[in-house]
Order: sequence, then C-alpha cells, then structure tokens
Amino acid sequence: MASSAAALGGCKIGFLGCGMMASAMIRGLIAGGVPPSAIMGCDLAQASLDALPAGCLGTLNAADVVTHADVVVVAVKPYTVSSILEGVSPAIQAKGPASTLVVSIAAGVTIATLEGSVPAGTRVVRCMPNTPCLVGEAAVAFARGKSSVGGDSALTSALFTGTVLEVAEKDLDAVTALSGSGPAYVFVFIEALADAGVRAGLTRPVALQLAAQTIKGAAAMQLETGAHPGVLKDQVCSPGGTTIAGVEALEKNGFRAAAMSAVAAAKARCEEMGKGK
Repeated sequence: MASSAAALGGCKIGFLGCGMMASAMIRGLIAGGVPPSAIMGCDLAQASLDALPAGCLGTLNAADVVTHADVVVVAVKPYTVSSILEGVSPAIQAKGPASTLVVSIAAGVTIATLEGSVPAGTRVVRCMPNTPCLVGEAAVAFARGKSSVGGDSALTSALFTGTVLEVAEKDLDAVTALSGSGPAYVFVFIEALADAGVRAGLTRPVALQLAAQTIKGAAAMQLETGAHPGVLKDQVCSPGGTTIAGVEALEKNGFRAAAMSAVAAAKARCEEMGKGK
C-alpha cells in the first residue's frame, strides 16, 4: 500500500462528496502514505466533514477543493454531478483546465457528460469502483477522456486499493453490472448458503462464518492460481459424490442463468440511467 503516495507523486487530492465510498478511498490513501494535509473533502453535511480523518481538510465550498487539489474525485449522486461540476468550472478555468484531473465515481455518468460540464481541456476519468473498497479489496475499472494524458492512468489507479483496470468507456456499463453491482449478488449467495446451513442443523453464526469464508477462499484460489473456475469446480467434484449432487441441484434450479440475468438486468438499468431515465 505504500505505493499510493509514490504513484501520486505529491499530488493533492480533493473529494466532492464525503460519503462511504469517498471515506474509504481517503482511508486507503492515508494508509498508503499520502499525508492527511494533502487531502480535502467537501460535503453539504458538516457531520461528514467532522468525520474526516485527523489532519484532512474540510470545506463546505466545492470551489475550495478545486483550488486545493490536483486530482478532484467526484463522489456525489449521479443526478447532481453536472450541476456540481458546472459550479466549480470557474475555479478549474482559473487554474488552467489541463492542471486538474477530474475523476468521477458516479454510476452511469458518461465521459461526454463530464466533459460537457467542465472547461474544454480538463482531464477527465470515469471510474466504476465497488463497495469492497471499504475493506481495501476494490474491483475498479476506468476509462479516460479525450484530454487525459498517459500519466492519468497511474494517478487513477493509485486512488484505490485492490484491482484497478483500464477499459474502453463502452465497457463501463458492463463493468457496473458485473463488479459494481456484483457484491450484492455475492451477499445474496452468502445469505442463501448460510440459510441452507441453518436448515441442515448449523447455528446461524457458524453457518454464516463458514459461508463467507468459503466464498473468500474460493475467490482467492481462482485469483492466485489463475485456473479456470470450471477446472477448480471439477477438482472438488468426485465421481458420485456430495459436491456433484449439489452442483446438479444448482443447474436444475437455473443458478448460472440467474447470475447471467442479474448482470444483464443491471447493465440495462445502467444504460437507462446514462440517458437520464
């Protein structure tokens, strides 16, 4: 994690919005060596500013963030992004648009919308993180705008702790549906496994702990080995055994199709949000 400060190269970071995701990013930056004095947060709620880590700067004036920061993270509700960016545009213009990197983590807000809300030449990046950012295990994808420069990829990656990938913007709705919304699908699966454990006679705490650790361990196996999930699944399924009987039940009840349908439905909704619906 010590690489965050080095990768950011002394850049000051500002946050427009200090909700859960922004707070998690701030904690990760500080843990990675970024001094709190290099971080400024803006929020309409004084309580959110009071909750900033010691040493961080807080303000109720969004323009102060632009004046302070080299990288401005937009962490507000999607429907407020344009108005907030338009409000700080004079401050961006005063600094010189090319000197500010605007990184949006607002779901469904396109690069065209972001670029249309700030002065021409402003460097823009659109990101899609997910809630495991709160525990330093983010899965993030981002796309760069037309005025972005090569070094902005490294700066964006340094804002997060976890896996960070650069993709084409056309893929970000799919990213939102898969990794952005994916934690909710996994939580449903963990809950279902735990319920099944209780049904089989386990206590709720034991069932829940075993279910969550099983998901964590299986994910770690796939990431560390790089093996295809089907290969790892086959390694658990002995002929005529218990696991293949359980896998058969999953297939009969449409588990795989349900997961694919969930991602498709989330992507469709993300596309609607991008059109302002």
